[in-house]
Amino acid sequence: MRLISFVVLLLTFTAQAQTLSVKSPDEKIALTLSLNNNSLTYQISYLDIELIKPSKLGLKFVEQPALSAGFKVLDYKITSRHERWQLPWGERKTVIDNHKSVELALADGNNHRLNIEFRVFDDGVGFRYQVPEQKGFDQVEISDEITEFVIADSAKTTAYWIPARGWNRYEYLYRTTPLHEVDRANTPFTFKNGAGVHMSIHEAALVDYAAMSLDQRRDGVLEADLAPWYDGVKVKTQGGFKSPWRTIQISPDAVGLLNSDLILNLNEPNKLGDVSWVKPGKYIGIWWGMHINKYTWGSGPKHGATTKNTKEYIDFAAKYGFDGVLVEGWNIGWDGDWFFNGDVFDFTKAYDDFDLAELARYGKSKGVKLIGHHETSGNVSNYRNQMAAALDLYQKNNVSQIKTGYVADGGDIKRVDDQGIVRQEWHDGQFMVSEYLHNIKEAAKRQISINTHEPVKDTGLRRTYPNWITREGARGQEFNAWGNPPNPPEHTVMLSYTRMLSGPMDFTPGIFNFDFDPNKVNRPQTTLVKQLALYVVLYSPIQMAADLPENYLKHMDAFQFIRDVPTDWQQSRAIAGEVGEYVAFARQQRDSDDWFLGAITDENSRTLTLKLDFLSPGKRYEAQIYRDGDKADWQSNPYDYVIEKKQLTNSDQLTVKLARSGGLAVRFKAL
Repeated sequence: MRLISFVVLLLTFTAQAQTLSVKSPDEKIALTLSLNNNSLTYQISYLDIELIKPSKLGLKFVEQPALSAGFKVLDYKITSRHERWQLPWGERKTVIDNHKSVELALADGNNHRLNIEFRVFDDGVGFRYQVPEQKGFDQVEISDEITEFVIADSAKTTAYWIPARGWNRYEYLYRTTPLHEVDRANTPFTFKNGAGVHMSIHEAALVDYAAMSLDQRRDGVLEADLAPWYDGVKVKTQGGFKSPWRTIQISPDAVGLLNSDLILNLNEPNKLGDVSWVKPGKYIGIWWGMHINKYTWGSGPKHGATTKNTKEYIDFAAKYGFDGVLVEGWNIGWDGDWFFNGDVFDFTKAYDDFDLAELARYGKSKGVKLIGHHETSGNVSNYRNQMAAALDLYQKNNVSQIKTGYVADGGDIKRVDDQGIVRQEWHDGQFMVSEYLHNIKEAAKRQISINTHEPVKDTGLRRTYPNWITREGARGQEFNAWGNPPNPPEHTVMLSYTRMLSGPMDFTPGIFNFDFDPNKVNRPQTTLVKQLALYVVLYSPIQMAADLPENYLKHMDAFQFIRDVPTDWQQSRAIAGEVGEYVAFARQQRDSDDWFLGAITDENSRTLTLKLDFLSPGKRYEAQIYRDGDKADWQSNPYDYVIEKKQLTNSDQLTVKLARSGGLAVRFKAL
């Protein structure tokens, strides 16, 4: 594309300021860049509704002068892209990347250069910084980002958020408040303005950089706040670096946010080559029993991770069509208060009652793989020192998926530096961002996939490293076993519009027994059918049937849905919902004509009428419907459910009543 002098072009617009506007391909979103008094700002509108008011851009450094003012434009280019690319696994097989981009080359009065790239999609905007290699910027320490998101109509804006930089990482209950009540928030940060436009601020392609949260200093002004190193520096790098993308997803309604591919489109293509060894699937595990005190992680009479118990789980998995069994607590280090045992975990030595080689052999004979587990308790240096040997051991025993854990309070990740000094870091600081990715790359060398718990947030890197198959990063099912309070009815609905905008989550659904706590305090605050619906609503390419096997045997008719539902999809479509109230997803099984539908509600009962126009025209389907019974209620009658069959087509509608904290799960089997 021919380059034109930016300054000359801009001055033709206005004599007072240099401005440039770029619209999304559908021309609904407009990005305007302005150079006023030699400072660059951006603003965004949707159908002429102002969304983001003029907001500052720039970087501050410990040693070098800030790149934030005194700018002149050296060059610019505008390009466009419209292409399709494929996910090896995911919510959909084919992703469309359709955007316009603007790349600016800036220089300040000292001739220090800064490049900024913007991409404008139909579903939002992304932008990132690049500091080119230049004299004086060989080694760089960033002290702050001067990145603002100034929310228009802030007094009428509602925010859905969790606090950032807290002890419990991302594992908080979501708050619904006026925007002005937000202090410091994690991303994805979802909000709705007075005109009903829904937005979510997040980031994409977080590599070798600190994660961003949002700090509201003045009402309506959200500033990028980077997680610091132990010494307060935000990012340590060198000239030529690129920041992650800062993203703003935009939709006229809540459902549109759920159908956005913006985060994935801003990540680089697959770097691993052939990833046919990355296998979506469903698993069971020796896990929930520890949370409800049937078993212990540590050794002793109630030890869960024994050869005997694992073989029983393998037998159950083989009989009912699960391809994996997760085993936690098998390796030395779990005795005592394992939360603080990070320095004694041994990732290659098993307890005496656990025979890894024998279980690998037994599982292979049954067509069931072992799913490995590495809990670090936040001591990442201990794990790093053993990582190669631990991964080699799993590879030798045909373990192709590992769940890793980094249980530690936020800011309490322990590492030992090159001088032997113990340092405390944040889960989402630059050091840990690189540490998580190191684990992914080392696992990929051995054709092993990773499910990270207590992770850094998802930013779409599963596109670049498809063996990063899923992760946690929010309050999961385990809080229903011992949390104070347990997850409330709105929680999983809220996750759809917040945490799930970043990518897959290993929530571990499928609890069928709500009576494990004799004090009646802890339990999933859902109906049984809502637990089924979560397999469709909360996407993950690996899904766990989290309950004890014996609890599934009591409800075999409902258990059939868990057995049938796939985890890899041809396409996915959110079809109804409002933030924190309810949501409905339709997903087509990959390389199949079958569809699955899941819908869940908050603490309110509601009747949904759902169009089935996502089904293929001209086909008839047997709808296998799992719905709440007439007397179902999450508190008083969670086990009341109805299973029925109907023949339906894409011209039909399905009207169903959802109980309080209830759900709907449907398999549409093509006839």
